[in-house]
Amino acid sequence: MFQTSDLRRGLKIEIDGEPFIVTEAQFVKPGKGNAFTRCKIKSMTSGRVLEKTWKSGESIGRADLEDRDMQYLYSDGGSNYTFMDMESYDQIEITREQLGDAVKWLTENLDVKVLLHNEKPINVELPNFVELLITHCEPGVKGDTAQGATKPATMETGAIVYVPLFINEGERLRIDTRTGDYSGRAKS
Repeated sequence: MFQTSDLRRGLKIEIDGEPFIVTEAQFVKPGKGNAFTRCKIKSMTSGRVLEKTWKSGESIGRADLEDRDMQYLYSDGGSNYTFMDMESYDQIEITREQLGDAVKWLTENLDVKVLLHNEKPINVELPNFVELLITHCEPGVKGDTAQGATKPATMETGAIVYVPLFINEGERLRIDTRTGDYSGRAKS
């Protein structure tokens, strides 16, 4: 259990069985009355933001969270994606809704970190960079040499990334998963 004095930004707590992360914490000591801590907290499952106030000395539940190294195996073609625990070789399924934008960067055998709450997956953390193959890209036109010119390229996962004009179909690129931007050609 946490005490109100432990509340700070980034702390993971549990309220009514749901995990939250503290986004703002402010200790208030009014002239009259008891001190309290006012917080903004964000649900780690639904994303909703709440404002909550605790009196000094109150206890707050500790979230039962665990990070596990897992590997993406395959998609069933619908909305389920299968991941394997790298230590126990157990497999779990995560829905497309839970993955969100991460779906655009998943390739077979990609190592990820899965955040579990009470043994149920709630978040997938991708590596900062992935290497993907371009499946479709229009050729650059000679004379299109304006500085910083880009063109859309469709990656093997279906994601569209804007790349420089000199990049061609069939090349492997390094993509930043945090922003979705082209980072460079993959090292062979």
